[in-house]
Amino acid sequence: MATTRPPGPAVQEAPDRRPARRPHPRPRGTLLGPAFVAAIAYVDPGNVAANLTAGAQFQYLLLWVLVAANAIAVLVQYLSAKLGVVTGQSLPEVMGRRLPRPARLAYWGQAEVVAAATDVAEIIGGALALQLLFGVPLVVGGLITGVVSLGLLMLTQYRGGHVFQSVIIGMLAILTVGFCAGLFFSPPSGPGMLEGLVPRFEGAQSVLLAASMLGATVMPHAVYLHSALVRDHHGTVTEGDDRRRVLRATRWDVVLALVVAGGVNISMLVLAASTLPGRTGTDTIPGAHDAIRDALGPVVGVLFAVGLLASGLASTSIGSMAGAEIMHGLLKVRVPLFVRRVVTLVPALVLLATGVSPTWLLVLSQVVLSFGIAFALVPLVVVTSDARLMGTGRNATGTRVAAWAAIAVVIALNVALIVLTVTGAG
Repeated sequence: MATTRPPGPAVQEAPDRRPARRPHPRPRGTLLGPAFVAAIAYVDPGNVAANLTAGAQFQYLLLWVLVAANAIAVLVQYLSAKLGVVTGQSLPEVMGRRLPRPARLAYWGQAEVVAAATDVAEIIGGALALQLLFGVPLVVGGLITGVVSLGLLMLTQYRGGHVFQSVIIGMLAILTVGFCAGLFFSPPSGPGMLEGLVPRFEGAQSVLLAASMLGATVMPHAVYLHSALVRDHHGTVTEGDDRRRVLRATRWDVVLALVVAGGVNISMLVLAASTLPGRTGTDTIPGAHDAIRDALGPVVGVLFAVGLLASGLASTSIGSMAGAEIMHGLLKVRVPLFVRRVVTLVPALVLLATGVSPTWLLVLSQVVLSFGIAFALVPLVVVTSDARLMGTGRNATGTRVAAWAAIAVVIALNVALIVLTVTGAG
């Protein structure tokens, strides 16, 4: 039976729907986990394409972009998680209750497009990995990726969210090993990395890549989903010591998860910077894989492909969960996982069947995602700064200033990504 919290300023908009918390505090370690699931979005196949291309073309020049993007991601994901803890609602649920019907439908439409674009990218990444590992045709590989991801999603229905969370964290560990293993064979340049921390560009192509890297890092669907993951993980959190304890653990959860994800992204860029410059064909994931394999050996090549496969499988599961939460929160409609998986799988298979470069499709998906970033980030800061909704959990002045500054940077670079892609700059 659903529970309600005591009346207070933080819950005036809607009754709390979360399951009741256990009567005794849980061990600190069990408070961690949701951020590690959301962090999968930050190491998806779109990140692989952007980071490898940036490292191959500009070496360490754009390292600062990844550092800045990860810092922004920490802030954004914490705000999303805090919303779930304080209100017991996800961001789509909050927006669904605030927006009138026409605006709600429009907001749902753009959010679903973002989720679909994400899902297409992840299916393509999994298909590429299966082709690299086993020579599987792309369409067949996409179908296998979709079926396996459906199996992962069914874990939440039949075994509970904690089992799914454990599997996803295991995949995060696998892809971390896969993408970072090459650094043991080709250590990066220390001076080069230090120089890469200085913000600068070299021409329109570097701006385009920087925007692609940022767009592949700060993901709208991760913002929508994280608040729901925290809501489901913690249940009802009463104001006071219990909430402060959970928020403190949530900060650690976000920081630790995104340190891992950021480290993987940085590893991909510096590996490309140390092994791929001057090699041909590195503008595609298969080409970069071949160059890494030739430079560092077949074992590293296999580990890289395994990391890509884990990234695609885990990321497409997260994308489907985000899409389901978006629909439920905004429209109060629940679609069976099987139906949703089939519907979102079809466009990816059709695109793979056209013969268009999969890497180009990944880049295009990041452009589509760019359109949705402002629609996720701006409402997130607005609602988490609302005293009527958040009560004592509202954003402090310094947090609001930092959040709006971060959003301005994200939106500016994503506008640049759209403009440069459309005009064909670089």
